[in-house]
Amino acid sequence: MSLHARLLESLAPWRTAPAWHIALSGGLDSTVLLHLLASLAQREALPPLSAIHIHHGLQAAADAWPAHCRELCAGLAIPLHVEHVQVASGASLERAARDARYAAFATRLAVGEVLLVAQHRDDQAETLLFRLLRGAGVQGLSGMPASRALGAGQLLRPLLNCSRAELLAYADEHQLAWVEDPSNTDERFSRNYLRRQVLPVLLNRWPQALASLSRSAAHLCEAGQLLDELAQQDLASAEVLPEFAWLPLPNLGLSVLHGLSESRQRNALRYWLRPLTPMPDSEHWAGWQALRDAAAGASPVWRLAAGELRRSDGRLWWLADDWLRSPEALGVVVQGDQCVALPANGSVRIAGMLPAGNWQLGYRQTGEQILLPGRGHRDLKRLFNELRVPVFVRDRLPLLRLDNQVVAVANLPGLQGAADGSWQLNWQPPTSDQGLS
Repeated sequence: MSLHARLLESLAPWRTAPAWHIALSGGLDSTVLLHLLASLAQREALPPLSAIHIHHGLQAAADAWPAHCRELCAGLAIPLHVEHVQVASGASLERAARDARYAAFATRLAVGEVLLVAQHRDDQAETLLFRLLRGAGVQGLSGMPASRALGAGQLLRPLLNCSRAELLAYADEHQLAWVEDPSNTDERFSRNYLRRQVLPVLLNRWPQALASLSRSAAHLCEAGQLLDELAQQDLASAEVLPEFAWLPLPNLGLSVLHGLSESRQRNALRYWLRPLTPMPDSEHWAGWQALRDAAAGASPVWRLAAGELRRSDGRLWWLADDWLRSPEALGVVVQGDQCVALPANGSVRIAGMLPAGNWQLGYRQTGEQILLPGRGHRDLKRLFNELRVPVFVRDRLPLLRLDNQVVAVANLPGLQGAADGSWQLNWQPPTSDQGLS
C-alpha cells in the first residue's frame, strides 16, 4: 500500500474535523507529511490544511528555518503560522523544548481541530527502547499513542506505520528539500545516542529490529488499555460524597481498594493518579503502603511529584497548588453582602446583610467554640468530627466572628449562617488543578 493510501486510511476517522494543522519543523519527516497531504488535497475532500512552525531560538541555525518553511508552504499553497516560544531552563533541555512546543500547539487548536505530527515507526521503536532503559511500566512501554487529546483538539501521528526509509525514498522521488537539525548529531542527548550508536548495532544483527520494537509497543498499548479497563471496573464503586460537593478535590473511597490485591491496588491508583501527577517509581510506592496501613486516627501523607495524597475518614484526597500552602492569617472586618479573596485559599462570600456589630472573618484557633442558637456553645473540633470534615480542611474553613465569638463556619450545614436564612457564609475553596495532563 502506498504512503498516500496508508496516510488516508489512518486519518479516515478525522475527515470531518474543522481543520488539519501540520506540525512543520522543516525536517525530512514533517516535510514529507506536508507534501503528502498537499497532494492528497488535490484529489480528496480534506479539511482545510495549514502548517505551524515552532521557533525555539535554541541555536543559530534555527533562525533560517522559518524562511525555509514559508518558501515550502508557499510552493504548496498551504498557509503557515510561525510561533516563537521561550524554553524554560532546567535539567532536560529536550523535555523543556518539547513542553514549550506542545503548549504552543495546544493554543492554536480550536474545538475539534487536529494537529498532525510526523513521528514514524523508527521514532516509535526508539521511544520503546529509551523507556525500557529507564525502567518504564506497561503504560510507558506502549510508546507514543496514535492519537491523544491536545488542548481543545486532537494530536494525531498518522505515520506510525511508516518507516523513515520510506519517507526518505518519497522525499528523493519528489526532490523535496528539508533542513537538518545540527542537534540531531549531538550524542549527549540520549535519543541521539540510541539512534546513532545502539540501533545500528541491533540492526546489524536483527534487520527487522525497528519493526519488531514498534510491534511490541503496539502489543503493550493493548495491554495498557486492558489494565485501564480493569482499573475502571475496580474504581466503579467509589462512592461520591454529596455533603462535600463544595470541595473541588479529586477523592476516592479507600474501601474500594481494600479488597484488591497489591498489584490491582497499584493499577487502580496509577489510573486514578495519571491525570494528576507523574507516576512514582517502584521504590516510591512504599509511600502508598504507609498511607494505606497507617492507624485509624493518623493523618498520613504520600508526597508525589505534583502534589500529595492525604487520607481522612476512610477517603483519599489529592492536594496540589494552593492546598500545599498554609493560608495567611486572616482578620478582616466585614459588614455583609460582599466577597473577600483569601490568599492561597480561594474566596468567601457573605450572602445577605449582617446585623450591626463587630464582625470579622478568620480561621479556627485551638480550643475554639461556636455559639449555636438554642444549643449553646459547642466545641468546633467535636462538631468537625461529627460532620466528618477532612482534617486538612479544618484550619482552612473561613469562620465569622461577632465580638470575637464564632457564630458561623462556611459551607457546613447548620453552621454556615443565620437560623432564619437572612445571611450565609459561602466559601469557594481553591482547586487542585495544577494544569497537568
